[in-house]
Amino acid sequence: MADLQDEIKREIADNTILVYGKGTKDAPRCGFTLETIQFFNAFGYPFEVIDVLENMPKREALSQLTDWNTLPKVFIDGQFYGDTDILEPMARIGELTKVLEKAFDGKGVTPTIQLR
Repeated sequence: MADLQDEIKREIADNTILVYGKGTKDAPRCGFTLETIQFFNAFGYPFEVIDVLENMPKREALSQLTDWNTLPKVFIDGQFYGDTDILEPMARIGELTKVLEKAFDGKGVTPTIQLR
């Protein structure tokens, strides 16, 4: 379990926005993961999705680390934020934009909005 926790901590440190979900960014395997991917696409910042659908030990380690049983689990700049149930209200009042700007400050990243 310690190895898994170290792996998770490395992944969180390596990605400014990290989503642990069911499936990948290109092939989400649940509606909530798809919703989270679409949510972050709208902000235009780079983010990573790690599939933990079939990795029960990692899912358990994540649940213990976050005290949050469901997927997806979103980390921004090393901090756990829950999922879009938490993030959407933050986005509506402008708080999430500030969190993202601070997270990417000094990293040379400019958000790119994807037009459909």
